[in-house]
Amino acid sequence: MEQADKIWMDGKIVAWNDAHVHLISNTLQYGFGVFEGIRCYKTDAGPAVFRLKEHLVRLHNSAKILGFEVPYSIEQLTDATRQIIRENRFEQCYIRPIAYIGYGGMGLAYSDCTINVSIAVWHWGEYVGHGTLENGSRVRVSSYVRQHINTNMSKAKACGNYMLFQMARTEAKRDGYDEAILLDANGHVAEGSVEHIFLVRDGALVTPPLTHLLDGITRDAVIRLARARDIEVREELFSRDYMLTSDEVFFAGTGAEVTPVVEIDNRKIGDGRRGPLTTAVQKDFFDAVYGRTNRWAEWRTAV
Repeated sequence: MEQADKIWMDGKIVAWNDAHVHLISNTLQYGFGVFEGIRCYKTDAGPAVFRLKEHLVRLHNSAKILGFEVPYSIEQLTDATRQIIRENRFEQCYIRPIAYIGYGGMGLAYSDCTINVSIAVWHWGEYVGHGTLENGSRVRVSSYVRQHINTNMSKAKACGNYMLFQMARTEAKRDGYDEAILLDANGHVAEGSVEHIFLVRDGALVTPPLTHLLDGITRDAVIRLARARDIEVREELFSRDYMLTSDEVFFAGTGAEVTPVVEIDNRKIGDGRRGPLTTAVQKDFFDAVYGRTNRWAEWRTAV
């Protein structure tokens, strides 16, 4: 992580080291807040944010699910995102908008609390691990279980939801793996700690349905890219051992982008290297986000 110089906080630009939130904050104490993870890429036409509107709509929807409103419109947050990238002179970066309770609300009722919004940017490379985009990642099935569909508001990208994923990823890293895969309460494969998962079987892509998973924006992009190549995409439930006999496996997400999985629980996937279909989807994804094709120009918001 390479820190920036400035952060946008409720309409003001403040220095990175001055971006403070009070200790007596409902969000700090209880995890009540919503956020987004977005990437900005360096293109020949200048920095461009990947599917910015879709991310900001999801931020608003996450807040609605939790029962509050983001006090800035999509248009205001779009302008703020572009402004903070320019202020930090980044050609590409990671973007973190967050809506939170910055002060007060020590009771669990939050209806009278003020909602704050901040947008931070920084440079973030390969999230899963250095070199994994090409060489692939080693993952393990986590001992932690993805929450049941009614345990929490799983369609909200809520701050508190991510403690589970943090524990799963930490467990995997401590055991020498790059990432974790979580099963759901019924034993079906759910997702990585912050990624959706795709299998390649007989030339088709297979991915879990969004029954109780977050509506992944990169996941949606991968499905569109695959179908543009006339690759069949199926959404279906599957077991952990079904993954082990797949031809290829890869993660998709803002941080992971399109990262191959070459080993699960010490079993090689395919020949243990990035496979041809993963390579093709990965190429199409990076061509789109870096502006090397005009086909998906609507996915890029110029800074």
